[in-house]
Amino acid sequence: MIIIPEYLAIHEPDEKLLDIINSKVFNDKVLYQKQSNFHNIKVVENEIGRFLHYKDTYQAGFINTPVYKGNLPYINYFTLPYLVNPKVKNILLIGFGTGRIVNNWEMLFNNIKSIDVVDIEENIFYIAEKFFDFKKSQKVNYILQDGIVYLRENKKKYDLIVVDVASDEGIDERFLSEEYLKLIKKSLTTNGIFVSNLCSSADFEHTENTFLHSVLELYHTQFKDVCVFKGNESDRVYYKAFFDIDGRVIDITNVIILSSNTDMSFSGDYSKYNQLGIDIKAYLKDLQNI
Repeated sequence: MIIIPEYLAIHEPDEKLLDIINSKVFNDKVLYQKQSNFHNIKVVENEIGRFLHYKDTYQAGFINTPVYKGNLPYINYFTLPYLVNPKVKNILLIGFGTGRIVNNWEMLFNNIKSIDVVDIEENIFYIAEKFFDFKKSQKVNYILQDGIVYLRENKKKYDLIVVDVASDEGIDERFLSEEYLKLIKKSLTTNGIFVSNLCSSADFEHTENTFLHSVLELYHTQFKDVCVFKGNESDRVYYKAFFDIDGRVIDITNVIILSSNTDMSFSGDYSKYNQLGIDIKAYLKDLQNI
């Protein structure tokens, strides 16, 4: 079963702002196109930047505007573990995208031994290197496999696991199960950090937001410390860069969950983010007390 993000919305959008979004036409130039076993893949370039396009959505990419230059902004939350544990050595990434986050980690963490990337799309490494300036190092290992299957078979321990598997259709319910979280725990070191990208209505407190609260309840059964980041900053950047709108329009936001079996404190060295062009303090403000 696939969880469709639009179905999680509680509030209706402002119709005038929605009209701006719906009327916006991007002059996409197709740089690459291929039908794989899993995706209708395009790489497109327009006035906003260059993007990996699956079916009907921008799956990943690089924004290049006067307002912002960098990854799709929600990915910047994936750098937050550096503030918790700058000594991370082994990383597992499930869902590769353009690979920019991998290069960001290599710039942040000084002690990396390996970054294992699991993705089901066999063309993704070529696309990342050819079109998104991904720099592959000897520390990066690519594993062509379904993420759940890899976790079931894996015997390695990771200091950091990041899962970003929302497809062009939504979120596979397998990545919301108790079995899945137990598989994650099995693959984490004692002080390991797990980062998950989900979505929800932006109204975290509403009684109808049962999806978010059921997910968090499950996470709390498996992890000692669960930190939730609402995508306020990523939404602000996204809407401004793409539509020149100040504020969120649609009642759906990214929910980035950092989980660990040790207490987490975000108190590392902020200065290293300067080389990435990330205002990490703005993203830290999105930590929620729920």
